[in-house]
Amino acid sequence: MNLELDHVFIIVQPQGKVADLLTALGIAESFGRDHQGQGTSNRRFVFSNAMLEFLWVRDSQEAIHGPGNGLQFTERAADNTCSPFGIILNRKDKITEEMPFPGWSYQPDYFEAPMAFHVGINAEKLHEPLCIYLPFMEPKARNVEAGVFRSISHIKIHTTTTELSDVLTVSDKADRLSIVYGDQHLMEITFDEHQSSSFKDFRPDLPLIIYW
Repeated sequence: MNLELDHVFIIVQPQGKVADLLTALGIAESFGRDHQGQGTSNRRFVFSNAMLEFLWVRDSQEAIHGPGNGLQFTERAADNTCSPFGIILNRKDKITEEMPFPGWSYQPDYFEAPMAFHVGINAEKLHEPLCIYLPFMEPKARNVEAGVFRSISHIKIHTTTTELSDVLTVSDKADRLSIVYGDQHLMEITFDEHQSSSFKDFRPDLPLIIYW
């Protein structure tokens, strides 16, 4: 499969205070931004080969009526039975250019055309993670470094749906990503091949477990 993980996000409460739980562990935070027209803002943690993003609804009316309304961020944020996760994928090489799964084009206000997201049609299935492909993104030269919190080795996302949609089935084949059934929405991130044999479970504050 010609797909790899670019980054993931978790929908959290406004201002993303839960991100402080990661900075308290010594994980360096990158810059955040407002997503104009989408009604969301974020806090980001960038690693050598991927990124973890905490995203929240900043302006519910903008989120509902803006061009990104099909992402249904307000609905996902308001109902804890919905998946709070998003998966963003890009291609590993320049050979394949067709879209990896059925979906629709989303041109956000904060990107210049023709840089548009390809959103999987499972976006309407609120119990599944959002799956987004970056057709405009060139394959990246990855520099996977050794050391604590340097690179993401693997991400496992638990979804409460018993049968994965076609979009999730394709996404599950991307490098460094797996999607499995679980009795609760949960993300597990392994850093640096779990070389320190340490872990942190952020529940119930955050549906996240990290290993490093």
